[in-house]
Amino acid sequence: MARISAILASVLVIVGLSVGAYVVVTRANADPFADCRRGNVAGGAAAIGGPFALEDGAGRTVTDVDAITGPTLVYFGYTFCPDVCPTDMSRNALAAADVAAKGGHVGNVFVSIDPERDTPTVVHDFVQSIDPAIVGLTGTPDQVAAAARAYKVFYRKAGDDPKYYMMDHSTFTYLMAPKVGFLEFFTSDARPEDVAASVSCFAAKL
Repeated sequence: MARISAILASVLVIVGLSVGAYVVVTRANADPFADCRRGNVAGGAAAIGGPFALEDGAGRTVTDVDAITGPTLVYFGYTFCPDVCPTDMSRNALAAADVAAKGGHVGNVFVSIDPERDTPTVVHDFVQSIDPAIVGLTGTPDQVAAAARAYKVFYRKAGDDPKYYMMDHSTFTYLMAPKVGFLEFFTSDARPEDVAASVSCFAAKL
């Protein structure tokens, strides 16, 4: 009886391992980045990202293809933002430096959602003050609106002051990659080391 029980136990272990392996393989085949993802996005990953055409600090047209040539952190904000935008962009710059220190690379893009005040020169000066490697982009109201729609970014003017108004806006940082598109998003409370670790995980599978 003991021998039969041992054999049955072994069979059950083998079956269990086989089922587990099947689940892991199936999951990997369904999403090669499954092990790197922290959660799901409403509407699916394909809902985030898309074509855009904006201007850099020199007034040159930059498309999504130009800006996203490898793993890239994309953030929508504005230069007059008193707190969260410079904080998030500084965090992203630290994450990029962490990735670089480990031999990797991640691009950094800042897109203004305040085209009324954020000229190419203003945006250029803003990103340069944080990290010269950041690509700062702005554009016409229509160009900015199109980019924001593609990335499901909410924004609107807050207050009536014609010069010193604030902007309400979503504050996600998106990790994008060419041909793949959206990979992950980070909230403002994500730490630089956590963003860097996530970037490295995805980059290793690209």
